[in-house]
Amino acid sequence: MNSNKNFEAIFEPALIEEMYAHGEVRHYKEGDIILDYGKYIRMMPLILKGTIKVLRMDENGKEILLYYLSSNESCSMAYSCCVEAKKSEVKAIAEEDVELLAIPHTQLDGWLCKYASWKNYIMRSFNERFLELLKSIESIAFHKLDERLIHYLKSKQQLSGSSVIKASHYIIAEDLATSRVVISRLLKQLENEGKILLYRNEIKLMDGFK
Repeated sequence: MNSNKNFEAIFEPALIEEMYAHGEVRHYKEGDIILDYGKYIRMMPLILKGTIKVLRMDENGKEILLYYLSSNESCSMAYSCCVEAKKSEVKAIAEEDVELLAIPHTQLDGWLCKYASWKNYIMRSFNERFLELLKSIESIAFHKLDERLIHYLKSKQQLSGSSVIKASHYIIAEDLATSRVVISRLLKQLENEGKILLYRNEIKLMDGFK
């Protein structure tokens, strides 16, 4: 069994065996779409390596970043769509190269009754995603765009473990639901303050970045 070692602290050995017996290990390149709007979801992605960003589109076609998912995490919205046979209302994109275990929708309900660790994992995932959504709503409603940009860059740094953020101004603008021109202006302001250095599709956070 090619088990992720981190699973051993989360799930029972018997459940891990079933995961790899029924699931499929899939690989995605940076930028690949893993889940898309309006598509039926037949699997729940459990991330082994890499990071995924989850987006939502409004009625005008503008997308906004909801949250990131990284190792050992999963998308609660994907779980909900699987169980209820609903079309996806979010898009999930590989932020970097991603390896995940695709759990078929046919297994999800049975494991809730059979394995306590799976029930705990699902409930914890829903709670964590709910709290992240509340933070996103709070950020949009109460924080200025420059504050949201700083929070965005800090989140990217924490996820990657690197002070060099690989993202174009256009991608950042899409994630924050604003224009590229506005983001470029705010980034230039941060550079003039000595908090970042701007390169082509890269941003280096300096020691004084807060």
